[in-house]
Amino acid sequence: MPDIQAFRALRYDLGHVGSLSDVIAPPYDVIDSALQEKLYKRHPANAIRLILNRAEPGDEDDDARYRRAAGYLKNWREEGVLDRDAQPALYVYHQSFSYGDATLTRRGFLCRVRLQRFGEGNIHPHEETHAGPKADRLKLMTACRANLSPIFGIYPDAENHAQELLEREVVGATPLEATDHLGVVHRLWPVTNLETIASVEAQVGPKPLYIADGHHRYETACDYRDRLAANGELSPTHAAHSVLAMCVSMSDPGMIVLPTHRLFRQIPELSSAEMENKLARAFETEVAGKGAALAPELWAELELAGQQGNFAFYCPRDDTWVMARITDQGLARMAEMYPSRSVPWRSLGVSILHGLVVDTLLGAKGHPAPRYVHSVEEVVDGLTKGDTAERDAAGMRGQGKRFALAALVMPATLEHIRLISQHKERMPAKSTYFYPKLLSGLVINPLE
Repeated sequence: MPDIQAFRALRYDLGHVGSLSDVIAPPYDVIDSALQEKLYKRHPANAIRLILNRAEPGDEDDDARYRRAAGYLKNWREEGVLDRDAQPALYVYHQSFSYGDATLTRRGFLCRVRLQRFGEGNIHPHEETHAGPKADRLKLMTACRANLSPIFGIYPDAENHAQELLEREVVGATPLEATDHLGVVHRLWPVTNLETIASVEAQVGPKPLYIADGHHRYETACDYRDRLAANGELSPTHAAHSVLAMCVSMSDPGMIVLPTHRLFRQIPELSSAEMENKLARAFETEVAGKGAALAPELWAELELAGQQGNFAFYCPRDDTWVMARITDQGLARMAEMYPSRSVPWRSLGVSILHGLVVDTLLGAKGHPAPRYVHSVEEVVDGLTKGDTAERDAAGMRGQGKRFALAALVMPATLEHIRLISQHKERMPAKSTYFYPKLLSGLVINPLE
């Protein structure tokens, strides 16, 4: 069972840094070079210098930036820029944001979670990981000896009992507050009441915990712990037995999962008639209309239907959209292709899109990674302006080379995460996009 623990966080001293908004940063893996530069300029103690330190002229090797991050962390602690809380706490964390016409607040709490290798306990992944990001994060963790950013875990709690225990503790209390670059408002309250902490630990402990975001950081924390153990440096009470985590009830009203649509590069371009012909034996199809600007209307239709096997495909050869709905034949084809996979995995929209449609029916297996976008406005922008990343990389101006295919795809749901995780399977990459992202810099978990 997950072991939830209070801890003494490192936090920014506002007397030194002024506004908390100036020193926080989003997770490293959503920061491009332009945002990195912007955060560097925002404040000399911005957390970007810890989580994504940049290469500098005169660096003697590629690892210099990790050592530099560790130097910043050490200096900021010595100078009082970062100060460690006197008492162990669970940290109530609210994120208020706009989605469509609504304003939502996602509520959770930051804590330490005792590490378990996936498959050995009640902590479950849902997405695949890759060696490169884990090697990068391990170098940073080894240099800094700290969890600089939380993983994101979700747990079943139909009545939100654990969170409500904490909410009662912070009624009327003034939070620490920061606003990120997307306008999301983040609020934090430490809860030090030992009775409440024990009650939350008892409530959450028996429940499964599903990793929503931060798989690479979680596996890296396990690797770091095991490295210390191999070197004889891991005592039974060492902080490296645990990882910094944000825990959110799957029933929280602010929990949403956004789609990740695809803009494909370097695959054969098709007309709508050619697309319908290729999909014919696995999908029912219909031509939906012309023009990239039709994407919002088609997405609204997909959302209303709420079916994982429904897609909208943009065919650039004739500037036309095709709507597709998987048939029983298509589902049977997925079962033939993936006999060892569970029904929930085979029924997932991204599994069908990549395995059946792109790799098999379109014959484009091994294609370059698509551009992933989360709103239909970004889809329209990409189809209108072309592949600007390819254009900029080539040093060209004007329109980018047009994308070969666009696909609107339904996001996995929280129930998909639960079912697929319990089958000990992992979803294809970019199956989920949890919004908003958790901040780096609100709390740091020292691994000392």
